[in-house]
Amino acid sequence: MRSSNTFAVLFWTYTSRAKNNQAPIYARITVNGKKANISLKFKADIRTWDSNKQRAKGNSEDSRILNQYLDRVRAQIVQCYHDLKFRGRLITSDLLKAKYLGETDNFKTLQNLIEYHTLKTEKTLAKGTLKNFSVTQGYLKKYLKDVLKTSDVYLKELNYKFICDFASFLHSYWPKGHPKAMGNNTVMKHIQRFRKIITLGYHIEWIEKDPFVRWKPTYEKRERSFLTDNELSNIETYILPIERLERVRDLFLFSCYTGIAYVDIVKLSKNNIVIGIDGYSWIFTNRQKTKAPVKIPILPKAQALLNKYKNHSMTRISNTLFPVITNEKVNLYLKEIAILCGLQKNLTFHMARHTFATTVTLSNGVPIETVSKILGHSKIASTQIYARVVERKISTDIAALKIKLSNTNNNNHEQQNRLVK
Repeated sequence: MRSSNTFAVLFWTYTSRAKNNQAPIYARITVNGKKANISLKFKADIRTWDSNKQRAKGNSEDSRILNQYLDRVRAQIVQCYHDLKFRGRLITSDLLKAKYLGETDNFKTLQNLIEYHTLKTEKTLAKGTLKNFSVTQGYLKKYLKDVLKTSDVYLKELNYKFICDFASFLHSYWPKGHPKAMGNNTVMKHIQRFRKIITLGYHIEWIEKDPFVRWKPTYEKRERSFLTDNELSNIETYILPIERLERVRDLFLFSCYTGIAYVDIVKLSKNNIVIGIDGYSWIFTNRQKTKAPVKIPILPKAQALLNKYKNHSMTRISNTLFPVITNEKVNLYLKEIAILCGLQKNLTFHMARHTFATTVTLSNGVPIETVSKILGHSKIASTQIYARVVERKISTDIAALKIKLSNTNNNNHEQQNRLVK
């Protein structure tokens, strides 16, 4: 079939590969003189094949089945051609072949997108973030397998219902080894990561309509746990019986007085300590999680901890400011420390960062903008989470306001009395 726009489709048999008189059939697409061959995964009897008419000869059942199949293939290729032409695409033989085989963007699948997202982010996201995405992707695969009874879906099949059903699956799923099913906020985190993958697909135009356009996450508000002045002092002054617990306690306290996360503390070296604009020592580093630069003045208690490990045998070997220990062991030993110190809270290393934001800084009048900068937050809204829970600071501010209002009222009364006289 040939038309004035130099588009043609023909069928031919690969006779040199014939076995028992059966040869594989190919479709050849030609656009502007450029050719692309498609294996049809079908065979023809070379004894009945008419190369001029590109059809099987005779009225046998095999010939009728083959000719009907070739008619369908031709019709599908022609339809692909008109679809591309209608969309204003530059048509090539290779593009037509890809569209017929379902290899164009319209036929991309969720697994295709996950693989592309992984490839795109493996060198830009932190290791922990990549691990979180991997967990979410694992739940997606499990949902497809257990609920939809499939291993993959086309991206064009994703809709609002898919998101709702996946969220319901997560709410009822009990991860192996966990004491209970996922909490609501954990589910929302998985949906948030899934949304980022889908948004990438939308931006690269693999998805025509964003299925998340009407989706709104519902987070349960939770107060961030932190140590009070008394609890922090109790950990600082308690004499620990084992050196390994003391090292972990010191790492924790350093985070309490700098706001630096565990993963960033264990990588600090002497090169991270510089003289700041005020002439005192500061820590200059980048957060591994967000790559954001942070500049932190070193408080006296933090400096005392640095001095303690300055010539420690372990830090001399590792060339770090503190002895290196795994995150798993740190949090395990913190549980021991909490028991020894009589703390009722679930002590984790990240609680130190919360303590810095609340007890050490915001409660002592440090402006929230300054705290946000030190913590390396990209949005002040992230820091405001801590500001909501500092009840003592609220109480202090209101007490100061009461005094100010009382003084104002007294001054007004004095002025009125002088006027009356």
